Amino acid sequence: MKLLITGGGGFLGARLARTLLARGHLAGQTIESMVLTDQVSAPPDLIADPRVTQRTGPLQAQCPALHHEFFDGVFHLASAVSGECELDFDLGMRSNLDSTRALLEALRHAGQASGKPARLVFSSSVAVFGPDPALPLPARVTDDTLPAPQSSYGIQKLICEHLISDFTRKGFIDGRAARLMTVTVRPGKPNGAASSFFSGIIREPLAGVASVCPVDAQVSHPMASPGKTVEGLIAVYEASRDAFGGRLAMNLPALNVRVSDMLDALEQVAGSAVRARVSFVRDERIAGMVGNWPAAASGARASRLGLVPDESFAHIIRQYISDCQSTPGAELALNGL
Repeated sequence: MKLLITGGGGFLGARLARTLLARGHLAGQTIESMVLTDQVSAPPDLIADPRVTQRTGPLQAQCPALHHEFFDGVFHLASAVSGECELDFDLGMRSNLDSTRALLEALRHAGQASGKPARLVFSSSVAVFGPDPALPLPARVTDDTLPAPQSSYGIQKLICEHLISDFTRKGFIDGRAARLMTVTVRPGKPNGAASSFFSGIIREPLAGVASVCPVDAQVSHPMASPGKTVEGLIAVYEASRDAFGGRLAMNLPALNVRVSDMLDALEQVAGSAVRARVSFVRDERIAGMVGNWPAAASGARASRLGLVPDESFAHIIRQYISDCQSTPGAELALNGL
């Protein structure tokens, strides 16, 4: 089979690619070739795999050529992140909405030419949920909670969910949208996501660097480790149409934790001196955005696929440390741990 991963040069896309290449198969088919497309180059270990082809540049610009190239499967992860989309409306519309529609049209044409629709998994987001005067946000969002996004990023993700649902209804693709929880701990430098601090208050202290938390310690949010997120994406791809349960988006499993719980886990794993590197300085812009996000989530449909949340936030931190010690190209000063 031939796979396409958009955003394949990024942290999550590269991890998904490594996992799939190590497995060697997906949904009962042998993975013979994989195309990774992104604005940035993929990690060297992926480029070195003879099954991998790399393409760099804006996704939308690559889509006309994809009209004539059939892929058995697609993982669409490429996206501008939440904070970027709020600061630059045109960037979000171009990177998230326009590029997704261009990709769907390319898959439609290629599928019609081959007589077989591609299977696509779209990485949506818990950001599709939010409070509205007509629809208060429940204490815990579920698969059937009505989305009411309160950010441009969330709106763009929700529109893409419905586009994928309609392309699936028409038989152009076999599409599935999975709503990712906030993925933490992310390696590397902070990105433009409003949720970036959720990783920063763990990653930086472990590296011996001070970190500032812009929200209150009692803020709660649904999270998932990179490993559980990749596991969820693969399970959504491999699920039968009936097992996926319709055409609407599915929540991936969530570990619902407060910032204070995260810091307690950091102290449990790394000690009080590491925890002390985190200070609190409220940022009204970030706090205002986070205040419109769900405090907790659940995923009954995902659980029926056998997916479960991470066992604890301490386990997520230990997984991050292990990943940074073993992943090619990862860098982390473990400060003597």
